[in-house]
Amino acid sequence: MLNQNLTPLIDALKACTSRPHAPFYTPGHKRGAGISPVLTDLLGKDVFRADLTELAELDNLFKPENAILAAQELAAEAFGAEKTWFLVNGSTCGIEAAILATCRMGEKIILPRNVHSSVISGLILSGAIPIFIQPEYDKDLDIAHSITPEAVKAALAKHPDAKAVLTVYPTYYGVCGDLQAIAQLTHQYNIPLLVDEAHGAHFHFHPELPTSALAAGADLTVQSIHKTLGAMTQASMLHIQGNRIDIDRVNKALQLVQSTSPSFILLASLDAARQQMAINGEKLMFETLQLAEIARSQINQIPSLSTPLAEKEKSPGFIDLDKTRLTVNVSKLDLTGFAAEEILNQMGVTPEFSSLQNLIFIISLGNTKEDINALVQGVKSLTRIPHLTGQYNICKYRNDDKLDYISCLSPREAFFANSEILPWEKTEGRICAEIVCPYPPGIPLLMPGELITKASLDEIQKIAELGGLITGCADETLKTLKVVAV
Repeated sequence: MLNQNLTPLIDALKACTSRPHAPFYTPGHKRGAGISPVLTDLLGKDVFRADLTELAELDNLFKPENAILAAQELAAEAFGAEKTWFLVNGSTCGIEAAILATCRMGEKIILPRNVHSSVISGLILSGAIPIFIQPEYDKDLDIAHSITPEAVKAALAKHPDAKAVLTVYPTYYGVCGDLQAIAQLTHQYNIPLLVDEAHGAHFHFHPELPTSALAAGADLTVQSIHKTLGAMTQASMLHIQGNRIDIDRVNKALQLVQSTSPSFILLASLDAARQQMAINGEKLMFETLQLAEIARSQINQIPSLSTPLAEKEKSPGFIDLDKTRLTVNVSKLDLTGFAAEEILNQMGVTPEFSSLQNLIFIISLGNTKEDINALVQGVKSLTRIPHLTGQYNICKYRNDDKLDYISCLSPREAFFANSEILPWEKTEGRICAEIVCPYPPGIPLLMPGELITKASLDEIQKIAELGGLITGCADETLKTLKVVAV
């Protein structure tokens, strides 16, 4: 057992910031002396003294031997992994590295269609061939859940030469599929299960939360420590266990996708977040779960509002729910989630994201009772808004059909193919050459290599018209779209 009270990276950083010396190394601001006063007025001076390069005392992220190595070993023990890597380019680089480390050009990987855009980047970089599985779909709420064990079993039987299975756990809505069953199926083929656990870094620290990916049998998982725990934005971790993944390939893949100038402030925040959770994690998660239950209980008492996932009947694609993730359905108000988010922002309450029917809130160890009170009062006020003003976009639009996605080329082939730009209305039947993605949550509606259908074009336009943000496409006005040249 390691001493989880220790913070080796923070201690090393403190020693470096307090050591008097003349700095002739990067960054150019020289421990804050050259930072613009505009920025020091905002953030103070101390943070810039800690913005240091890879000095001897601070270790090297790509060949850790001292402080970083010790901090990663502590993290591995705290999160239940055999080996852990710190990530400073977010979970995006971890997902890319996971695919690069397990799949070569032309090799197959089985994965759900509702993956984050970072997975598509990994497919483009690696040249892996995606075998997409449609996740279980809740038509009433217009929410995609997890892929089912049965679907994974069928995909593996049809593609026994696949080199890995990747899944999302939990989804952006906090829904967890049967990861243990999926892991058992995957391992029957002696291939690794990779997990995008970006939103589940807290699972390991309380028994009332869903089982963590590693505990469920995943070989590799990537967690955004900054999303649900106390690290700074971009600070994430990659964990592995078992012998199905080559550690050297993970190391080399991370060198391709991580910065060679890592921020030690981000790395130190991972060290601090690990210590915080290792020492007080269960208490902090208990308090967080209590706050979430207060919010859920009070919102369910408000007419025309509900938190439907908490009462949803379990299914093969939905066996558990992260109770700290709050989905509030506003469809009975005849408001889109986008309009509801706009109203709440004006009231000082900011959701994580919105969809056509729902508002999604992340309740974490950083929230307070005052936050919960503001949340409840804010959503309660939504029930009065439509009757008081006509300035908001009120719409009863529902997506009644699950979209069909047809892959014609691999994402890499389409990304590097010659392309042309066509008017939006003339792209139906062509092969898409760019990612078209509502964000958040960052799940593409079209990706490079897919056939462009009328249904997908209509869905993208409708989301944009109703206030959703569409990213990835070169033409932000959605009047044109890039397609593979004939």
